[in-house]
Amino acid sequence: MRTVGLLLIFWSISTATFDVAAAYPERPIRYIVPSAPGGSPDITARTLTAELSRQMGQQVVVDNRVGASGIIGTELIARAAPDGYTIGQGLTPALATMRSLLPKIPYDPDKDFQPVVQFYFTPNLLAVTLSLPVKSVRELIDHAKKNPGALLFASSGSGSTFHLGGELFKLMTGTQMVHVPFKAVQLAMTDLTAGRVHLMFNSVASIEPHVKAGRLRGLAVTSVKRSVAFPELPTVSEAGVPGFEVVAWAGVIAPAKTPKAIVTRLNAEINKALASPAVGEKLTALGYELVGGTPEQFAEHVKKEVSKWADVIKRSGAKLD
Repeated sequence: MRTVGLLLIFWSISTATFDVAAAYPERPIRYIVPSAPGGSPDITARTLTAELSRQMGQQVVVDNRVGASGIIGTELIARAAPDGYTIGQGLTPALATMRSLLPKIPYDPDKDFQPVVQFYFTPNLLAVTLSLPVKSVRELIDHAKKNPGALLFASSGSGSTFHLGGELFKLMTGTQMVHVPFKAVQLAMTDLTAGRVHLMFNSVASIEPHVKAGRLRGLAVTSVKRSVAFPELPTVSEAGVPGFEVVAWAGVIAPAKTPKAIVTRLNAEINKALASPAVGEKLTALGYELVGGTPEQFAEHVKKEVSKWADVIKRSGAKLD
């Protein structure tokens, strides 16, 4: 009788779990993007959520929550009910780098989230303001060495790959430049085009319109191989800094303790969306490399990135500005 009772309990739990997954989603899903509208995370999130809304028959609504290099929005994901109705974009600073830059952050990046799937990789692009008299990475390095501490490099926030890419560039080239963080990428772009700051590492998708319109001068991309969006530009490694590589990434995360059946459903739907022309063709054309895969694969990637950036931060002496 004890065995029969245990089997009945197991069957009840399994049936309830199946019913939750089968009914999900019964209302709109909130998708938190911890950065401002118009930036790379926002562009990619809106492309993905539009396709997810179509696939799942419920609206997946982007909610931009800006501040503290993504910490504010990411904390909202951590504190949300673990029911699958609040998910969001997990970005490099909030999941991997800020833990090495701050003595404390308001969530545990290892325990407060459930990885769902890795979304994309994207190289950054190194661009300079038109008034700066350099047309190559080599010329930029020479100019920086002749004018130590005079060049200002912008980023959309401390701890981002835009910031730490600049710190790594300084470390590998022996140059001195001053980091100027902005609260949003569009604010940084405004000052860069106006010449109030001199250079910036930024995502290909965000900076592409400004470079192609001739408002900024692109010098190189930060990946190992050239970008589909800018095949004419060399990599930083090719252009004079051998071994330089910085790749931004994002994934989808949910609060810890989100039911496994819902995580599995979300993972399947997002992988399907990434393979669709509506998402795949559009984002690939903008220079993104879509990833997909399992929650476990995404968790392993984050673990490796934590180690990599902790080492860069330690060696470069990078700090929050």
